[in-house]
Amino acid sequence: MKLSGVMEDMNATPVVSMSNWKGANVTVFGMGRSGQSAADLLLDQGSNVTLIEEHPRLELEALSHAYEQRGAHICFGENLESALSQSELLVVSPGVPKEHPLLQQARQCNIPVIGEIELASRFIQSPIIAVTGTNGKSTTVRLIGSLLQESGKHVFVGGNLGLPLCEAVPRLSESSTTARYDYVVVEVSSFQLETVQQFKPWISVLLNVTPDHLDRHSTQEEYHAAKQRIFENQSDQDWMIVNVDDPVVKTMALDAKARVCEFSLCHEVAQGMYLDGASIRGRLQGDREINVHRTDISMRGEHNVANAMAAICVGLLCGCSQEDMVKALKHVPTFEHALESVRTWHGVMFINDSKGTNVDATLKALQSFQESVVLILGGKDKGGDFARLVDALHRGVKSIVVIGEAAPRILQVLEGTVPMSRAMSLEEAVAQASSQAESGDVVLFSPACASFDMFQNYHQRGLEFKRIVQELQ
Repeated sequence: MKLSGVMEDMNATPVVSMSNWKGANVTVFGMGRSGQSAADLLLDQGSNVTLIEEHPRLELEALSHAYEQRGAHICFGENLESALSQSELLVVSPGVPKEHPLLQQARQCNIPVIGEIELASRFIQSPIIAVTGTNGKSTTVRLIGSLLQESGKHVFVGGNLGLPLCEAVPRLSESSTTARYDYVVVEVSSFQLETVQQFKPWISVLLNVTPDHLDRHSTQEEYHAAKQRIFENQSDQDWMIVNVDDPVVKTMALDAKARVCEFSLCHEVAQGMYLDGASIRGRLQGDREINVHRTDISMRGEHNVANAMAAICVGLLCGCSQEDMVKALKHVPTFEHALESVRTWHGVMFINDSKGTNVDATLKALQSFQESVVLILGGKDKGGDFARLVDALHRGVKSIVVIGEAAPRILQVLEGTVPMSRAMSLEEAVAQASSQAESGDVVLFSPACASFDMFQNYHQRGLEFKRIVQELQ
């Protein structure tokens, strides 16, 4: 056996220790992008790979054939248990909950269960910079990538935001004696952190922790515990960058072993970045000081100032100059589906914030506008507390259009706040919102919900919103 599982207690996932991947029998659960990337890496290493997909789709037929041509075994359908009969390791996609019967069977059979980021981290030689938090992960990862690239670093940017971490691993055709990238910057979600074992960032960034994913995590404490795992394997030679304005983050960081770099919008910090009036100031290890003007950050919203401060902390640790970082911050491109300006039509600005998949994200989006807002809200209910929106609605929202599975609960919770209407499709919602908005207003699509009731993901949802808005006549 090439991969061994060591069970630390009866309820724990066995820990995989790698000796030689060639000839190892590995099952990959899920044929999405991360599953494909994991399978590609394992096949490249000479492993015997079984790919399983619980919900086969027509578009997977050609892909399945291609993998079979490379020697992989494909298993579709509901009777997946047989795929584990010879397996020494199960690599699971982040969308699969830990209570899934196949994962339970793997634990009963003492088969280690890991995710794609854990698999990739076993092969990556470059320093890993990992970012997590309830909101702002993708923006901060892209900011870090921009700052490092502007400073001349060769950087991989990926993870939960799109490109799987396995893509950062050098292939066997490349040199194995040198690192492929100067730095690997990766967004990690709570779902991905559930299955880490030895994943060890050189720099970990924890932006914020607010209520989310109660449709997946049984309690908020379980969600916190998953986020906290980003620090789990760090040592005193590593760094953690934490938002000290967030009391949950402060508490979670207390037991971590890594050196601490802080950022704050509210008060001065001893080591890190803080907002001082219109200036972002900071210092690192007592000798590097920085002073960036607030207007150097091109993005809307105080939450993006906090994201930029976290990125600057990383830049300082990686040796970037203030000049290069300011240049990068001034020319940050618009991030798709995150407060993305789509079109101004008859004086009304349409904003796509499809990445606003929880209440806190929508609150931050609302705080980014001085204009009157018509808000399109709703989608798949994740158990969020919509009542937290009430104060923000009174301050600047003239009306709400509600869509999706969560619509009845939203209408009930927010009854009596501002005028509300319900739409049965996104196209109808845009039509209603545009009729309610006047010149100078903003139509903000920030759903505070997941997309899976009507769309494949937030990306498809955002693209559909943009298509509808561009076709307004």
